[in-house]
Amino acid sequence: MTTAYPASPNTVLANALHRAEDVLTPRVLNASPERIVFVVGTQINGAPHVGTALVQSLTFATAARVRDRFGVPTEVQFGALDNAPYMIVTDHETGHRYQRTYAHALGEQGVADQIDQLHRPLFVTLSDRLHIPYTVETYSEQQAGEHFRRTWLRALPRMDAARWWLAPSSGVAHIRVPCPRPACGWAEKHAERTRIHHTADEAIVSAVCLHHGEYDVKIGPDNDGYLDLATLYRNMIKELAVTGQTDTLYVMVKGGDWVFGSQLVDGALQAVGLSQGQVPARLFCPMILSDTGAKLSKSLIREKRATLPKGAAPWMLDTRKWPGSLGEYVDRLVTMTEIVLSDPRHFFRSYSAGELARMMTAPTPRSIAAP
Repeated sequence: MTTAYPASPNTVLANALHRAEDVLTPRVLNASPERIVFVVGTQINGAPHVGTALVQSLTFATAARVRDRFGVPTEVQFGALDNAPYMIVTDHETGHRYQRTYAHALGEQGVADQIDQLHRPLFVTLSDRLHIPYTVETYSEQQAGEHFRRTWLRALPRMDAARWWLAPSSGVAHIRVPCPRPACGWAEKHAERTRIHHTADEAIVSAVCLHHGEYDVKIGPDNDGYLDLATLYRNMIKELAVTGQTDTLYVMVKGGDWVFGSQLVDGALQAVGLSQGQVPARLFCPMILSDTGAKLSKSLIREKRATLPKGAAPWMLDTRKWPGSLGEYVDRLVTMTEIVLSDPRHFFRSYSAGELARMMTAPTPRSIAAP
């Protein structure tokens, strides 16, 4: 008989747990926090695909289970990464690549509209269903905050120890300061010609613009220079900024593809002075895979370098194409997250696109435990 439950193998981690959220128990007991914040982020570079929706719905569902289990208020913090590249070009004279972010291409209101149209409806509905409050913070807002900037400035003197963790192939941890001239915002993508002069309470970053040549940007706790850090570098500073807060436990929620990258972030955090116990808690959610075993990639399919996997549907690449209402879509998501969270074997694994489609469209799941 076909059921919505997957056939999930045992693993070392699953065998050590009774519930998927038990992986966070040591952190909760050690911190005894007054509240727990589940931090989940995504690039706002188009309509979200089902992998993004799965991670977001699992974030809300896990927050609800942790709240009920430990009696601690929980909330979700959505990081909208508006520093995602909107356009990338190559300067044919120098060979250097430049990028312009969504924040600089769309502007503050354009970014807010994109979040409201593509992401907020799901967050509002999940928040209402599971009674978990949430907040939204763009990367532009985060990098402009005094605490984030002071954290970055404090880490600069130790970057010689951290840079090979953040960029093992080159030792150059990419920092981009977009050209501040009006209507520009271009920045050298790989920061080959970017230099930093650090003083006690600020840094002067020198870079080269695609259109305007050399320029300097001052980065201090309260000025307007835009601090765009590459992915691993950004995560190191973001996680460094939340350490030392005694009343709040932060849980970084990520897709399973981050398991490998987080090893480097951990190394960088320890290189700048954190102990293993100070590294923030993390929760890695299941990945959605293609038939080849690679992560389901919207961009590869869009570029015709891969095809839609067998059993998958167009709505998996653009959740707005779900053949029904938003309410029904969230109902199916919530039901699926209950299945995935019902047994550690179901959570700590990946799913093919076809299997996920089956779980989303299966009639009524049986409320039985996994084998």
